Amino acid sequence: MSSASNLEELYLWESNLSGNIPDSISNVSKLRILSLQENSFYGLIPDTLGNLRFLEIFYLWSNHLTTKTFNSMSGAFSIPWQIADKLQGSIPHDLCGLKGLYKLSLVANELDGLLPTCLCDLTSLRYLYLFSNKLHSQIPLSFWSLKDILEVDLSSNNLSGSLPLNIGNLKVLISLNLSRNLLLSDIPSTIGSLQDLQVLNLSRNRLQGPIPKSLGDLMSLKALDLSNNNLSGVIPKSLEKLYDLNYFNVSFNRLEGEIPSGGPFLNFAAKSFMKNYALCGSPRLQVSPCKNKIHPKFKKTALHALRYVFPTFASIIIVVAVIIVYKKGQRGNMNLATVEDLIPLKKRRRISYNQLLQGTGGFSGNNLLGSGSFGSVYKGILSDGTEVAIKVFNLQIDEAFKSFDTECEVMRNILHLNLVKVITCCSTIDFKALVLEFMPNGSLEKWLYSYNYVLDILQRINIMIDVASALEYLHLGHPIPIIHCDLKPSNVLLDEDMVAHVGDFGIAKLLGEGDSIKQTMTLATVGYMAPEYGSAGIISIKSDVYSYGILLIETFTRKKPTDEIFVGEMSMKHWVKRYLFGAGFLPTMRTMFYQGKDEGFRVQVYRCLEEWPCVGTSAKTLGRECLRAVFLMVEGLESGGGVEGFWVFEGESEKAKRERKLGL
Repeated sequence: MSSASNLEELYLWESNLSGNIPDSISNVSKLRILSLQENSFYGLIPDTLGNLRFLEIFYLWSNHLTTKTFNSMSGAFSIPWQIADKLQGSIPHDLCGLKGLYKLSLVANELDGLLPTCLCDLTSLRYLYLFSNKLHSQIPLSFWSLKDILEVDLSSNNLSGSLPLNIGNLKVLISLNLSRNLLLSDIPSTIGSLQDLQVLNLSRNRLQGPIPKSLGDLMSLKALDLSNNNLSGVIPKSLEKLYDLNYFNVSFNRLEGEIPSGGPFLNFAAKSFMKNYALCGSPRLQVSPCKNKIHPKFKKTALHALRYVFPTFASIIIVVAVIIVYKKGQRGNMNLATVEDLIPLKKRRRISYNQLLQGTGGFSGNNLLGSGSFGSVYKGILSDGTEVAIKVFNLQIDEAFKSFDTECEVMRNILHLNLVKVITCCSTIDFKALVLEFMPNGSLEKWLYSYNYVLDILQRINIMIDVASALEYLHLGHPIPIIHCDLKPSNVLLDEDMVAHVGDFGIAKLLGEGDSIKQTMTLATVGYMAPEYGSAGIISIKSDVYSYGILLIETFTRKKPTDEIFVGEMSMKHWVKRYLFGAGFLPTMRTMFYQGKDEGFRVQVYRCLEEWPCVGTSAKTLGRECLRAVFLMVEGLESGGGVEGFWVFEGESEKAKRERKLGL
């Protein structure tokens, strides 16, 4: 390596290299970028790497390296970017001797033990990323004296204890992510003194008590996630002052009372408030309307009137209802279809064939929304003005009968925000249709591939969170696990708020009690099938996870799995790697799907795509991530903060391309 002493950039990722990293690499004294990830290096990280005083970028992940000491690595750990792989043991106190340390990233390793109390000595530290490790116990009180730190991410560990009052000492903090830990107690009111805070994520802990009103003083706040805790009380009205707040999530808590309606709350969707104790507010948020206070005198008068008037009025209604039912029974209606037990009795509707015929203009081609393997979908308007989607099954196809029965069986047992709602069904001997909730923004496929439709980065992330949430419910939130079997962009529909809903359960399968896999002869769409599904007809929950991975990549890259570029050795896995870290972007790619505000986010996205089961070639399923982990990972891309899309233009300089790819 001595002959390359003037070398500034060295890229050796995915080069099938093994053995120890040679000490001689430190002879390349002018090296600024060293990329060794995706190889089979093992042993200790050479101490001599600390001599590379010009090193700016250092990638090591997906190897088998370890380190025992940080003493002689002071140079390497003082550089802006340092990303290692599967480091074990505790964070050594030697690290605290690196007084000039500016940024530390030890993400997605196997570090355990406590956070060193001496971290407070790192007075030059501005960025700390230790997420996805096994750190435990309390965050030391001394940690909160890092008054100049800008970003902290300790998420996905096992940290416990409470948040202290002196959290308010971090006056210049911009981003704080403590999600997915075991933190207890209340949220301290002093957090409201962090005037520069833009991202606060405390989700998936065990926090309790009220949401402090002082959060309304965080005028720079853009993202607030308090979901999946045990918070109680009301949502403070003071949050209406946070006009820069564009992400808000308090779902899965014990909150009650009226949801604020001013300021940023005008733009938040129902999923931000779902699964709480007793929230009320606007109907668009899918919560109960708030009850108005009734004057005592009016209440007394009303009760007096009901005591004498209601019995008489109710008797009249019952008599009239009996007469109407009798008359309709006498008259009959041959066109009235039977209604399956798809939805609760109190919400069930009976819709005749004639009503559907009239509502679709005789199933006019002008109202055709799309066609599939077993039928067509039309837009219709019911007599009360409700817009619906009507899925008419082609009974000339034998499989259509089975598809209709399957959808009825599946949809009558499920109810979730991110699943297409079945209003009712219409079934006669020669006609079968499902009446579905209408999705005005059409399918994800339309938004990905129509030239006049554009999805920004946050919309794409939100859509994938919605789809993951739906699959999590189908797989884990229901007594009988349901496998969708045909997850693809055309089966992901978007409502008026761009919330995604998974539909088309025509070939879905219900697992029996105790079953983890099932065999089928009905194949899903080519390109989205797990290998074992296509070769042996074996399906499991992980088959959907595989399809989700394909959908994830397609959503961010606008490349179909059947694209002609995926031939020979150019698998989707290799293409994704080239796309993220290779020699350049394909000319057809117009939008870069992420911009990491920190290296932690960059690593998350890279590993999300690079290690995703869908981009592998193995048909084995035992190693695939469970969907719960998948949901948390994708959700973390949104709630973790620092995610902004940006445009990539042809003709930019090579230097600009390199800096963009490396996140500079």
